Amino acid sequence: MSTFMAELIGTMILIIFGGGVVANVSLNKSKAQGGGWIVVALAWGLAVAMAVYAVGSFSGAHLNPAVTLGLASIGEFAWGDVPAYILAQMIGGMLGGMVVYFHFLPHWKATDDPAVKLGVFSTDPAIPHTFSNLLSEFIGTAVLLVGLLSIGANKFSDGLNPLIVGFLIVAIGLSLGGPTGYAINPARDLGPRIAHFILPIPGKGSSNWTYSWIPVAGPVLGGVFGALFYQAVFTGKVTTLFWIWTAFSFGILALTFFSGSKGTHALPYGAEIEN
Repeated sequence: MSTFMAELIGTMILIIFGGGVVANVSLNKSKAQGGGWIVVALAWGLAVAMAVYAVGSFSGAHLNPAVTLGLASIGEFAWGDVPAYILAQMIGGMLGGMVVYFHFLPHWKATDDPAVKLGVFSTDPAIPHTFSNLLSEFIGTAVLLVGLLSIGANKFSDGLNPLIVGFLIVAIGLSLGGPTGYAINPARDLGPRIAHFILPIPGKGSSNWTYSWIPVAGPVLGGVFGALFYQAVFTGKVTTLFWIWTAFSFGILALTFFSGSKGTHALPYGAEIEN
């Protein structure tokens, strides 16, 4: 299997399980409706673990543009391979969203709330606030990269690494996921959001494009920062790029803070179970 197909299939598996659990606990007449946040967080962690088990030996199972960019920024991945990985991840996210749509086909019509339907595919904030939402995605993804690199620096019994990575995702969801639904992955949010936009979902409403830049920008900024932070603090290798990226990231965050933009980018609703 090529690395392109591995990243595509791996990301598709991630969204089938991850988007699937959100559909399962939130769409009307699903037998799992009302399962709750712990079920969602646990299933997302298992989704990542299963996807890594499936394709890790072929591509390293980045499954996330923020991971790909973060690893490239510290010299752990070739920049020339970045575009193909990100394209594969985005396509995989779209296809995964489409599989979830067909799996729950009769439940879309049975569900009236467009917020719940969009929540199956993509994230939105619990409290719309541009700075806070961007910061939440930044922190969550920075923690993800520090966690991934820390896991990689330790020795585990053969085959356990993907499961430990899954536990990391569960921990992020349970501890940090509430404010925005912890996209922490542009392909996880943008790919399925495009699927939501394209698919003929009854009564689906808006795809909330005005918010869609936050679960892309926040993870990219945070992912690269997290990787560079790990390199600087844990290995003692402080690079010029670390200082440049730190200044750039905090500059973007400061700009959103001082712009005072709040509540203008999100839909006027909030689903109870979203990721």
